[in-house]
Amino acid sequence: MILFSSFFRRKSIEEIILESERSNLKKVLNALDLTWFGIGAIVGAGIFALVGTASSYSGPAVIISFIIASIACLFTALSYAEFSSSIPISGSAYSYAFVALGEFIAFLVGWNLILEYLVGNMVVAISWSSYFKTLLSNLNINVDFGNNFDFFAFSISLFVSFIILLGIKETARFNNILVITKILILLFFILIGLPFINFNNFQPFAPYGISGILTGSALIFFAYIGFDAVSTTAEEVKNPKRDLPIGIIGSLLISTILYIAVCFVLLGISNYKQLNVADPLARALNYINLEWASSILAIGALISTTTVLLVFQAGQPRIFYSMARDGLLPNFFAYIHPKFKTPYISIILCGLIVAVFSALVDISVVAELTNIGTLFVFLIINVGSMYSRLRGEFRPVFKTPFFPIIQVFGIISCLILMLSLPTITWIRFLVWLALGLLIYFLLKLTYVRTK
Repeated sequence: MILFSSFFRRKSIEEIILESERSNLKKVLNALDLTWFGIGAIVGAGIFALVGTASSYSGPAVIISFIIASIACLFTALSYAEFSSSIPISGSAYSYAFVALGEFIAFLVGWNLILEYLVGNMVVAISWSSYFKTLLSNLNINVDFGNNFDFFAFSISLFVSFIILLGIKETARFNNILVITKILILLFFILIGLPFINFNNFQPFAPYGISGILTGSALIFFAYIGFDAVSTTAEEVKNPKRDLPIGIIGSLLISTILYIAVCFVLLGISNYKQLNVADPLARALNYINLEWASSILAIGALISTTTVLLVFQAGQPRIFYSMARDGLLPNFFAYIHPKFKTPYISIILCGLIVAVFSALVDISVVAELTNIGTLFVFLIINVGSMYSRLRGEFRPVFKTPFFPIIQVFGIISCLILMLSLPTITWIRFLVWLALGLLIYFLLKLTYVRTK
């Protein structure tokens, strides 16, 4: 019985506030920093790479796919914003689930956040390396470090971890500069491509019907999931109850507008059948004989993947930090550096894991799990938000409008997108959950034996 006694243990708002006040993390971030963080995490490989793959399923209607994915995310983002305005603590969805639904569900959420952050970062690091090699090749620079070790993926992972280790304010400043630069590059693509739009490229608009559009949405859902990384910095925000909702919703809306505008121009200047490549934006510019501009887009892709890597690499250690503080991971994950005020052991270990695996392992199969793992987390957040509001357990500063319709739509949209993913992805997801359950029970059993 002792083994199962804490399954439904829930943390109170009072406990959360007390933990936040006792935190040794440095409170230096504002709403603008959080918005840039969100854009840094969202605008990345999704628009620079995945749009080509998604358009092979949905055709020019990939624009609709992006809108559907953004709406699905908006439902969940509102629930995130509501939680963050009343639970100002690091840990993102893990901490919210602990308050709303208890320890067991919280652990499952934390376990799936590993897919979103660690595995997602491995994908991003490999993508960064690929873009960097392409850029070197365009400059006629040939560097060969061997086929079995991706030196560039390894190096960028360690470099980003070093920046994060120095402090959250230093991380925010570096991110802000890169985000502004990549927004300018995307605006450059939009402006330079507008005169070359051929509306015949939009015909037929939806060649694969509704199912193709939904499959496209499920595939590019990965492009939007970064907004939740904003909430991992809650204990480092000056005014979290106000600034976190602004950062979460603001970054999602700005990124969605950018995505739709870029998609419209991309599908207008090239046929969707030509875009199922690793670098669709750069390739599209080549189709309209603007090869010189494609190199600028390659730089933009490098910057974008760097910011995604930076924000997610900053988020995962803070989730480990929260889980360790709750006794669901070893204590050393919660150690704070006395000078930099960052969870330095978590940052170093996460950086090494991402660096080594991205350099040595082909994780294309595992990467498919990122979407379904994140959708599962979003599903739980919507359920938790609705459950907490119905019980009247807390009074958030920001309240989700049209309650509980938004939460219900969030749950339904997540389920639809999850069911749109291939069967093999579901099988791998269930195996991942089973592995998580095994680890959880082993942790609990070890705890019981030490009592």
